[in-house]
Amino acid sequence: MNRKRLFRERAWRSRQRQAAPFGCHLVIMAKLPIAGRVKTRLAREVGTVEATRFYRVTGRLLLMRLARQPFWTTHLAVSPDTGITSPVWPRHVRRIPQGGGDLGVRMHQPMRTLPPGPVCVVGTDIPAIRVADVRRAFRALGRCDAVFGPADDGGFWLVGMRRRPRLVFPYDGVRWSRSDTLAAVETNLSDVRFERTSRLSDVDNRADLVRCGSAIGRLIQSD
Repeated sequence: MNRKRLFRERAWRSRQRQAAPFGCHLVIMAKLPIAGRVKTRLAREVGTVEATRFYRVTGRLLLMRLARQPFWTTHLAVSPDTGITSPVWPRHVRRIPQGGGDLGVRMHQPMRTLPPGPVCVVGTDIPAIRVADVRRAFRALGRCDAVFGPADDGGFWLVGMRRRPRLVFPYDGVRWSRSDTLAAVETNLSDVRFERTSRLSDVDNRADLVRCGSAIGRLIQSD
């Protein structure tokens, strides 16, 4: 490691220490990129190998883009729980287990257990997430209790909560992967102040992959 890179690494670690435990927390939900266990809907159209490669590449790029920012502490929430020790993850990223339960329970786990401070949760299969999108969500939590990043398919790519003065569970009765998923979550928050932030697209099928453009395809082919 050259001196310039070593300096950057030390500066990043220093910022991370300063950010914890009372700063913002970004949680990135990730599965071990095992063929047949990730992006199964996409795999039905493009094949298991290509779907797994897509998930691995986009996940790696997302971590490179978001995990070393000084604006928040990053936690990689891994499924299955035993996967937190896998060498596939970057060594510099904090890892926590997702735990059991359905998607809502697992997304809510870090809301209950992380140190004080606003929490935003995102997935690893939204190629277009930018640092500015996440910062906008955290800023929204300065004036409301919850924030959502809507996805084009009716779901959401980000959920954030201020967690004070109280923490609510918004997923009771919510059915996932439907056109009204986000609307159902927001209905559960009728007595809570919430906002929507940037609208982005996830990739669940071949059409989504094409819509994301040729840049992703080039990344996958070159991996």
